[in-house]
Formats: sequence, C-alpha cells, structure tokens
Amino acid sequence: MQNAIIASVVYALLGIGILLAVFILIEVLTPKHNLRREILEKNNLALAVLAGFFMVSMAIIIASAIQ
Repeated sequence: MQNAIIASVVYALLGIGILLAVFILIEVLTPKHNLRREILEKNNLALAVLAGFFMVSMAIIIASAIQ
C-alpha cells in the first residue's frame, strides 16, 4: 500500500514538473509575446482560455505517457 502511495506522489510531482517545463519552454520560444503579462496586466481573456486548454491538453498527454 505504501509503495502505491509513494509511486502516485512521485508520478504526480513528475507530471507537474514536466508541465511547468513545457510552460517555461513556450515562454522562451515566444519572446515577443509574454503570456503572463498579456493575461495578468492586459486581462486578455481569450489568451487565458487558450493557455488553460493548452495546459489541460498537455496534462492529458503527460498522464498518458507516464502510465
């Protein structure tokens, strides 16, 4: 039982780490467009929705790859 819990925590942290790495990679690859500034300062709702869908889709792909 403990092994399953430890494995779940490790896989969750691994998935979160990969998701953050992908988000940072997107930030680096698009230097003209700062996603955080657009969403937080300019209140670009369309970009926020697009970024949210991107994060969900990447999370699904990462979860499938880890299993």
